[in-house]
Amino acid sequence: MAKNVNRTQIAVECTECRGNNTGGVSRYQTEKNKRNTTGRLEVKKYCKFEKKRTVHREIK
Repeated sequence: MAKNVNRTQIAVECTECRGNNTGGVSRYQTEKNKRNTTGRLEVKKYCKFEKKRTVHREIK
């Protein structure tokens, strides 16, 4: 079976703890379909620094 060429690997980063001096940034690796989702992906994920679910936005 051929691999889908529209799917690409992306990283999503926490929008709340990105600027804090917590010693790290909560990041996740995922993939998205570029044809269906042309804008930046936003998902709710668990942030270990904030200790709650926050919005994670796609980064370059």
